Amino acid sequence: MTTPQKIFYWLPRLLGVYFALFLSLFALDVFTGPFEPRMLVGFLIHLVPSFVLLGAVLLAWRYELVGAVVFLGSAIFYIVNVGLDRHWSWYVGIALPSVIVGTLFFVSWLQKR
Repeated sequence: MTTPQKIFYWLPRLLGVYFALFLSLFALDVFTGPFEPRMLVGFLIHLVPSFVLLGAVLLAWRYELVGAVVFLGSAIFYIVNVGLDRHWSWYVGIALPSVIVGTLFFVSWLQKR
Protein backbone atom coordinates (compact mmCIF):
# COMPACT_ATOMS: atom_id res chain seq x y z
CA MET A 1 0.00 0.00 0.00
CA THR A 2 1.33 3.43 -0.90
CA THR A 3 1.26 6.29 1.60
CA PRO A 4 -1.87 8.02 0.15
CA GLN A 5 -3.69 4.68 0.19
CA LYS A 6 -2.73 4.18 3.83
CA ILE A 7 -3.98 7.66 4.68
CA PHE A 8 -7.32 7.07 2.96
CA TYR A 9 -7.53 3.66 4.62
CA TRP A 10 -6.94 4.83 8.20
CA LEU A 11 -8.33 8.37 8.20
CA PRO A 12 -12.04 7.53 7.80
CA ARG A 13 -11.81 4.75 10.39
CA LEU A 14 -10.13 6.94 12.98
CA LEU A 15 -12.34 9.95 12.29
CA GLY A 16 -15.42 7.72 12.43
CA VAL A 17 -14.48 6.48 15.89
CA TYR A 18 -13.65 10.02 17.04
CA PHE A 19 -16.95 11.32 15.68
CA ALA A 20 -18.88 8.61 17.53
CA LEU A 21 -17.02 9.52 20.72
CA PHE A 22 -17.82 13.19 20.12
CA LEU A 23 -21.52 12.37 19.79
CA SER A 24 -21.30 10.35 22.99
CA LEU A 25 -20.45 13.51 24.89
CA PHE A 26 -23.95 14.82 24.21
CA ALA A 27 -25.39 11.86 26.13
CA LEU A 28 -23.96 13.30 29.32
CA ASP A 29 -26.63 16.01 29.37
CA VAL A 30 -29.01 13.59 31.12
CA PHE A 31 -26.95 13.89 34.29
CA THR A 32 -28.30 17.19 35.57
CA GLY A 33 -29.34 17.64 39.15
CA PRO A 34 -29.29 14.88 41.74
CA PHE A 35 -28.63 11.39 40.43
CA GLU A 36 -31.62 9.14 39.80
CA PRO A 37 -31.37 5.58 38.46
CA ARG A 38 -33.67 6.40 35.53
CA MET A 39 -30.96 8.74 34.24
CA LEU A 40 -28.99 5.67 33.20
CA VAL A 41 -31.81 4.63 30.85
CA GLY A 42 -31.79 8.08 29.27
CA PHE A 43 -28.01 7.92 29.01
CA LEU A 44 -28.15 4.59 27.14
CA ILE A 45 -30.88 5.88 24.84
CA HIS A 46 -28.78 8.95 24.03
CA LEU A 47 -25.85 6.66 23.18
CA VAL A 48 -27.79 4.77 20.48
CA PRO A 49 -26.56 7.00 17.59
CA SER A 50 -22.97 6.54 18.77
CA PHE A 51 -23.41 2.77 18.91
CA VAL A 52 -24.88 2.78 15.40
CA LEU A 53 -21.95 4.78 14.05
CA LEU A 54 -19.42 2.58 15.85
CA GLY A 55 -21.13 -0.46 14.33
CA ALA A 56 -20.91 1.21 10.93
CA VAL A 57 -17.18 1.80 11.42
CA LEU A 58 -16.72 -1.86 12.31
CA LEU A 59 -18.61 -2.95 9.18
CA ALA A 60 -16.80 -0.37 7.08
CA TRP A 61 -13.47 -1.74 8.18
CA ARG A 62 -14.05 -4.43 5.59
CA TYR A 63 -16.78 -2.88 3.43
CA GLU A 64 -15.99 0.81 2.94
CA LEU A 65 -19.16 1.43 0.96
CA VAL A 66 -21.21 0.63 4.07
CA GLY A 67 -19.38 3.36 5.95
CA ALA A 68 -19.92 5.82 3.12
CA VAL A 69 -23.65 5.13 2.97
CA VAL A 70 -24.20 5.16 6.74
CA PHE A 71 -22.21 8.33 7.45
CA LEU A 72 -23.59 10.26 4.46
CA GLY A 73 -27.06 8.97 5.29
CA SER A 74 -26.73 10.06 8.91
CA ALA A 75 -25.81 13.57 7.79
CA ILE A 76 -28.90 13.74 5.57
CA PHE A 77 -31.05 12.24 8.35
CA TYR A 78 -29.79 14.86 10.80
CA ILE A 79 -30.46 17.76 8.44
CA VAL A 80 -33.96 16.52 7.61
CA ASN A 81 -34.84 16.01 11.29
CA VAL A 82 -33.41 19.35 12.45
CA GLY A 83 -34.82 21.28 9.52
CA LEU A 84 -33.27 24.02 7.45
CA ASP A 85 -34.32 26.90 9.70
CA ARG A 86 -31.43 26.57 12.20
CA HIS A 87 -28.21 28.51 12.53
CA TRP A 88 -25.43 27.22 10.25
CA SER A 89 -23.40 26.02 13.25
CA TRP A 90 -25.98 23.28 13.90
CA TYR A 91 -25.02 21.67 10.60
CA VAL A 92 -21.28 22.28 10.79
CA GLY A 93 -20.98 20.60 14.18
CA ILE A 94 -22.83 17.37 13.37
CA ALA A 95 -23.59 16.96 9.67
CA LEU A 96 -20.29 18.19 8.24
CA PRO A 97 -18.06 15.74 10.14
CA SER A 98 -20.38 12.94 9.10
CA VAL A 99 -20.17 14.04 5.45
CA ILE A 100 -16.37 14.18 5.69
CA VAL A 101 -16.11 10.68 7.15
CA GLY A 102 -18.59 9.30 4.62
CA THR A 103 -16.70 10.89 1.75
CA LEU A 104 -13.40 9.49 3.03
CA PHE A 105 -14.92 6.01 3.23
CA PHE A 106 -16.14 6.44 -0.35
CA VAL A 107 -12.65 7.46 -1.52
CA SER A 108 -11.20 4.46 0.30
CA TRP A 109 -13.74 2.23 -1.43
CA LEU A 110 -12.84 3.71 -4.82
CA GLN A 111 -9.16 3.07 -4.21
CA LYS A 112 -9.84 -0.59 -3.47
CA ARG A 113 -11.64 -1.02 -6.78
